[in-house]
Amino acid sequence: MLKQQLTQKLQQKLSPQQIQLMKLLQIPTAVLDQRIKEELEANPALEEGDTEEEDDILEMARSEEKSEAESEDSDDQTSELDDIDQDELPPEEEVPLDDYLNDYMEDDEASYKTRGDSYQAEDEGKTLPIAVENTYHEYLEQQLGMLDFKDEKDEIIARQIVGSIDEDGYLRRELDAILDDLLFSQGVEATKEELEYWLSKIQRFDPPGTGARNLQECLLLQLEQKQAREGITPEEKELLSIAHRLIKDYFDEFTKKHYQRLQRQLGIPESRLKEAIDEILKLNPKPASGYVSSTRNSHYIVPDFIIVNRDGELELSLNTRNAPDLHINNQYKEMLRAYKDQTKGRRATKKEKEAVMFIKQKIDSAKWFIDAIRQRQQTMFNTMYAIMNYQYDYFLTGDQKRLRPMILKDIADITGLDISTVSRVANSKYVQTEFGTKRLKDFFSESLQTADGEEVSTLEVKKILTEIINGENKRKPYSDEKLKNLLQEKGYNIARRTVAKYREQLNIPVARLRKEL
Repeated sequence: MLKQQLTQKLQQKLSPQQIQLMKLLQIPTAVLDQRIKEELEANPALEEGDTEEEDDILEMARSEEKSEAESEDSDDQTSELDDIDQDELPPEEEVPLDDYLNDYMEDDEASYKTRGDSYQAEDEGKTLPIAVENTYHEYLEQQLGMLDFKDEKDEIIARQIVGSIDEDGYLRRELDAILDDLLFSQGVEATKEELEYWLSKIQRFDPPGTGARNLQECLLLQLEQKQAREGITPEEKELLSIAHRLIKDYFDEFTKKHYQRLQRQLGIPESRLKEAIDEILKLNPKPASGYVSSTRNSHYIVPDFIIVNRDGELELSLNTRNAPDLHINNQYKEMLRAYKDQTKGRRATKKEKEAVMFIKQKIDSAKWFIDAIRQRQQTMFNTMYAIMNYQYDYFLTGDQKRLRPMILKDIADITGLDISTVSRVANSKYVQTEFGTKRLKDFFSESLQTADGEEVSTLEVKKILTEIINGENKRKPYSDEKLKNLLQEKGYNIARRTVAKYREQLNIPVARLRKEL
């Protein structure tokens, strides 16, 4: 049965400008530069560079008040023209241009350029350093030239093996899969024995451990190269032999730190076992760690905020190095003036209106983007200013124990912003302080109640927990139950499962794996 029904709904929709602002708030300063370049390429009405007028705050305020007053008179006329369907107009029908040209002619251009209050001209020429080094695989390919190949087939096999080694220095691809790669991509039919032969040659390359198929083989290759070096003393050779046997025959017990069982199996005293383990700990579990990755780029942290201590007074500034001065292209303004002069005393044709509407669209888009950048800077500054005042004691001293419990809602209540907006500002942003560059999210934490009823930050508890574990006897490390008791003695009301959760968040292993000889 068909039925018609009339319903009334209240929906909230975001405008394109609001969506653009939210996206700009999320990205850090390091990425903002690229975003601005993309907008400059897409919109010719937006221009980068210095303008003749200085971006004075008072002048901006006056111009904004003026534009608001003028918009009340011109919005009705402009909106009517925007709603006209061009296809409904006769080909030669003329429409007045003055109604929407005057709005742009009288606009204060200073209102549509951006430059932060903390702008410093000397920062513009600074660039991030770029390290120029050989990659790990380039180094391996150089060593391939020292191998004695009988024919082209051998060289292809060796290069295929090197190409299959990952960025950690391991050959994690199965030999059968490499055989298939050689057959289908290179047209070379090889045997598993040939692969094993050339792999054994490559495993002698520098750095030691290259081409290992697992951690155990990686450590064994490094120990074997140490044993084979010239000038080794008999005592060192014996110690390396114990370490080699430890990894080869008792690797599982070694990883689980069953030291007493290892002493019985090897028949050596505890002091000798400790020396062998110390020798193993000197080895590199990732042979390629000292070389530049060929697939991963180096990421430099660019602080979004800078806090300076001026004789006990904190001073906050925005890092505007990646936010260049933006303004409306003067040529587009001149084009509008020219159209106005040409159509003075007559009505414009449809083609003239289309040209002006195109220019109007580009100018509007540029204004929206500049306003979004300006609003982004203001929102970020207000949010960081509230965080700085909330954690004032920390930024003065750098003592992590002085951090107060702080959640997103606390900063949202102070600034009057929405919690989601504060979250976007805090996401992937960094602040430069006297004590290093810190991530904004690290300042947010839940509260924990002490025995006296006082609320402290969970960051403070984690700091105390780390200090207790660092000071423990590694021969008998504290269990989670013991850590709970020690924290309760210090006045922190905490459960054992909470201690385990904080320990895992700090990447600290359980007591058994922290044990040392």
